[in-house]
Amino acid sequence: MPREFPIGLTPPDWLVRNLRAQRAPVNRAAVARAAVAMSLPLAVGLAAGRPAYGALAAMGALSGVIGDTADAYRLRILNIAVPQLLGAVGVTLGSLAFGHGWIAVAVLTGIALVSGMISTIGAVSSVSGLLLLLNAVVGAGLPMPGDWWLAPLLMTGGGLLVLVLALLSWPLRSGVPERTAVAGAYRAVAGLLDACGSDTETYDTARHAATQALNQSYDVILARRSRYHSRSRDLTRLLAQLNAVIPVIEAAPAAHLSGTPLPPGIPQAVRHLADAVDTGYSGPIGLRLPLPLTETGRAVDQALRHAADVVTEPDVDPTGILDHLGHPGALRTRAALAARNVLLSAASWRYGLRLALCIGLAQVLVSTVAVPRSYWVALTITFVLKPDFGSVFSRALLRALGTVAGLVVAAAVLSQVPRGWWDVLVLFLLAPLIPALTPRGYGHQTAAITPVILLLSDVLNREGTALLLPRLVDSLIGCAIALVAGYLLWPESWHTRVGDRLADAVADTARYVECAFGGGAQGTDPAARARMRRRLYRDLSTIRTEFQRALTEPPPTGRRAAAWWPLVVAVERIVDATTAARVRVKQGAAPPSAAEVSQVILQLRELAEGVREADTLIAVRTDLTGPPGSVLEPLRQEVAAARAIASPH
Repeated sequence: MPREFPIGLTPPDWLVRNLRAQRAPVNRAAVARAAVAMSLPLAVGLAAGRPAYGALAAMGALSGVIGDTADAYRLRILNIAVPQLLGAVGVTLGSLAFGHGWIAVAVLTGIALVSGMISTIGAVSSVSGLLLLLNAVVGAGLPMPGDWWLAPLLMTGGGLLVLVLALLSWPLRSGVPERTAVAGAYRAVAGLLDACGSDTETYDTARHAATQALNQSYDVILARRSRYHSRSRDLTRLLAQLNAVIPVIEAAPAAHLSGTPLPPGIPQAVRHLADAVDTGYSGPIGLRLPLPLTETGRAVDQALRHAADVVTEPDVDPTGILDHLGHPGALRTRAALAARNVLLSAASWRYGLRLALCIGLAQVLVSTVAVPRSYWVALTITFVLKPDFGSVFSRALLRALGTVAGLVVAAAVLSQVPRGWWDVLVLFLLAPLIPALTPRGYGHQTAAITPVILLLSDVLNREGTALLLPRLVDSLIGCAIALVAGYLLWPESWHTRVGDRLADAVADTARYVECAFGGGAQGTDPAARARMRRRLYRDLSTIRTEFQRALTEPPPTGRRAAAWWPLVVAVERIVDATTAARVRVKQGAAPPSAAEVSQVILQLRELAEGVREADTLIAVRTDLTGPPGSVLEPLRQEVAAARAIASPH
């Protein structure tokens, strides 16, 4: 019989969520690339009698390994090459400021401000900002061998080696990652159809998985679309296939609200289509679909047959593709817009100032207190203070725990393995752990990276095990600065960060209802309505992720997130109910009256204002009545449920 913790010894939920390892598949190709890309430069450096040069190139390869997360080849170029360029700038500025006291403090503080601001643009810019500051800290804290230009050249070369290895299979596998992503979206939709008519929790989980898969697929396809859309037949076909699964997703809420599970042959047919997408098959597909007997059954049947026609169509006219997310603008236009948003955004300035304050305090501390190899303090802050990577509090906690685990491995390596060619073998064995453990969680990633960085640092400085304990102390100091100066001193409540976004989503939902049933220019434009719906689902998926991050923080933040979580789910169900009502009207159900639509829109707008202004959830009066047989009856019930949610005691 298992023993339970006494009540007083039971770990809190937020701590359990932080320490729980995430389930994720191992990318074997990335593991192999990490082993070769990090050990090969060190081996070349040893063979040339310049181990320090090899260690610098291996450090650059480490940053490339961290950014090697994309499947599509052109996304790999962006994810690896762009951060490497900013990393080269960072190590150059840092090495020029090395040993210059307060000048180094000012330089790193300024770089931290810029790094924090550009990190708010997007995923690639976030990694670029991280690498800019990371390499600047290393350059300002470690003496670099050779001329000023050698260190950035070696580190950039190491990072680009990862990119070269990642692109070796491009001629043989061009387009395969894109097909795999679209096929994955079809399989996720099959899982959604399996969940129709089941319990609410199972359906919500399946719907979220389908939304994530669809978002990921659009990101992969649209990353190439602005340049290649009109010239690539394969890309045009994949985008058409991805758009074709949208009506199936739209029909799913109506099928779920009917309360009756779909016949097994329907999700199986979607999996059959996924296999055809995955293999590029364009021949005839014999779908064996049951005869539809209801309006929702007809909606699912029509959507599946349309998807099958598109999947098996070998040639697609690009001018006839419905744009569900909006055509991405030219790179120059997007860059100018991003720069303008960064300079005018209060959020980017706020995060930049937080990061600059923490880095400035760290550099002042190590400049006034004798701390050997003090760059580790700022290095810790750089990794921890990344709100877009997760909760700052959680990352500080996991950083400390991961550092302890990594130091244990580093102690064994530095004390038992002689420096020289054995380092190549050790690095060949340790480097693959980084891509293997990174998807498991930040603590696992830290435990994998720490011994690698210490091994490469020892090749540069020959300090041995003497700095293991100082490294732990430095990490704890960095975590403490990040928590106090970057977290506790900034009175940005959880409601401000997430509650406003939820309120915006509710207001957007009101506009979606108006677009779906209220007429007007957007109501008569299927493309505009489709784009609005896709963006709304994408925003709700992002909000769900933010709430899940907030659940990993200690009280009161985690407790507030838990209290507001039912409202997040309720808003998702409101969008589903709106989509289901629209599908039913399209299948011949009587459209709702203008008074019904106006009443629902008014209630949603009042709910949005209540969410925006409230610090805690309170019960709200709900006056929603209408014809019981109306297509909006399920929507009215979901809106009433959302407005009736009260704060827990």
